[in-house]
Amino acid sequence: MKGVFRFKQFSVDQTGCAMKINTDGVLLGALIEANDPGNILDIGTGTGVIALMLAQRFTSAKIDAVEIDEAAAQTAGRNFENSPFAERLNIFPLSIQGFFNEYTDRKYDLIVSNPPFHLNSLESPKAGKSLAKHTDGDFFEELIAGVAEHLTKNGACWMVLPLQAAELVSDIVIRNGLYLQKRKAIHSFEGSDPHREIVVFGFKEVSKEISKLVIYKAVNTYTEEYNQLLKPYFIAF
Repeated sequence: MKGVFRFKQFSVDQTGCAMKINTDGVLLGALIEANDPGNILDIGTGTGVIALMLAQRFTSAKIDAVEIDEAAAQTAGRNFENSPFAERLNIFPLSIQGFFNEYTDRKYDLIVSNPPFHLNSLESPKAGKSLAKHTDGDFFEELIAGVAEHLTKNGACWMVLPLQAAELVSDIVIRNGLYLQKRKAIHSFEGSDPHREIVVFGFKEVSKEISKLVIYKAVNTYTEEYNQLLKPYFIAF
């Protein structure tokens, strides 16, 4: 079926989703590490692909997915219903602020987010020289404050971000009583500049882990690390 991306254990229909399946999302879903999380929150789920990847990996976890775009939320809901993990996945067609305000008592062992596509426009020169002056800075302020209120004491939040946004989030995290635990730079090729960064933070103060991941070893040829990460999910690997 046109528009359907088939994984080894589930399929993702992308109909009605402005933010299609992309490398950022699947990399985040594959890289996330957690110790048997009971409750997971996926912020800005889009097609639902990250939530589905996490449902496949963490077989006891219950996953709430929030999506402000109504059409995308409906698509994600159908993808959840058609998956083997349907009973553990819930879609909420709300803004993240609305979700946090309505479900004040919910706590999560793992919170994940691949922010909406329009936030990636911050990389454009037209977005201005300073991300801190951009209106999307308010989005991250509210997002991190909400994460701090809904994360369990031993939980962690994983995000994949443009580089400038990662720097901004790193500052906001500290102001909310959280600690940066990991930073992973994402490079297209060895020797190329990073274009994304995965940041991990939580309430536990640990020795910060700095690392990188390279996607391609040559044009159209993935690195072995990328292959191994996505092998449990992609049919082609």
